[in-house]
Amino acid sequence: MDIKSQLIDTATTLFQQKGYKNVGLNEILKACNVTKGALYHHFPNGKEELLIICLQGLNEAITTDIKVIFGRHLSAKDAILSMIDKLIQDFEKSGTIIGYTFSSIVSEMATMSEPVRTACSALYENIQHLYYEKLITEGYSSESASAIALLMTASIEGAMMLCLTQKSATPLKTIATLLPGILKVNK
Repeated sequence: MDIKSQLIDTATTLFQQKGYKNVGLNEILKACNVTKGALYHHFPNGKEELLIICLQGLNEAITTDIKVIFGRHLSAKDAILSMIDKLIQDFEKSGTIIGYTFSSIVSEMATMSEPVRTACSALYENIQHLYYEKLITEGYSSESASAIALLMTASIEGAMMLCLTQKSATPLKTIATLLPGILKVNK
């Protein structure tokens, strides 16, 4: 793995685990065994630029994963339940949800940095759009699909944060039982 990729992968994991403010450059450098000069060579604007690249990478990874899961299921209900089940399994296996949640970064940085807010917004918009597209293919009206996609985005992201704070998969399991009911009545 090249230095730039190593910095991005390491920083992404650290930012997700600890938040942006709680991760110092020295921690990233030490974990990668690289110098500050190497970091600034790849990211001339420093830690914030690195964060934005990490968010863009998360955007690509999360949307790709959702597309793969959704491609395996014809119904929106089955696709969403499969995605939530994957999150539950990942959480129960490792005790965390790395690779999907970035709410701590949003809450820390969205009001402090417009470029970071924009990167976070793009990620949420892409996720929400994937839900919307799946619902549209199932015959939902544009208005219903849009509203339900927003509800799903907020519910799943919120449940992931609750899982992390409660150290329990119960919040994801709860929304997995409730979302199918919402999908039935809102076409």
